[in-house]
Order: sequence, then structure tokens, then C-alpha cells
Amino acid sequence: MSEPERPVSVRFGSQGRLVVPLPMRKALGFKAGDPLVARVQDGRLVVESRESVLLRVQEQFGVPGRNLINELIAERRQAARREDD
Repeated sequence: MSEPERPVSVRFGSQGRLVVPLPMRKALGFKAGDPLVARVQDGRLVVESRESVLLRVQEQFGVPGRNLINELIAERRQAARREDD
């Protein structure tokens, strides 16, 4: 993804909506309907894809490419099956 060359001025709409200009959406790979995560960090608004947040958290905890939630659910289901037998 290439980044836009310079900052672009944007404004909030009357209902608090922020329109991200097309060159920025393209650079970030954002498409209409994509799930995004927004947070305030050091006085800045940070908006990123849910996938990038997931990858960052996985890298932070040393489990890239693994879905710990699905693994836990699978382990619980196996334990439940063993209890039923």
C-alpha cells in the first residue's frame, strides 16, 4: 500500500461523520463496509482495519497466524465430548 504524499484536510459532517478521502482509502485498502477500529492514542484519532489490529495483537503475544479463541473453543468441545463418554 502506498501512502498519500501529503496531509489532506477533512471535516466532520453534521452527524459526526468523517469522510476519508479516496486516495487515503485506497492507500489503506479500505472498502465500503469494511470493519474498522477507532481509538484515541496520544491525543490523535487512530483508525485501522480490524485485521491489522488482530495481527498486531497476535504479534505482541507471540502467536502470529493462530486464533487462540478458536483453539480454546475446540479444546473445550473436546473436553465436553470426553466428559459425555
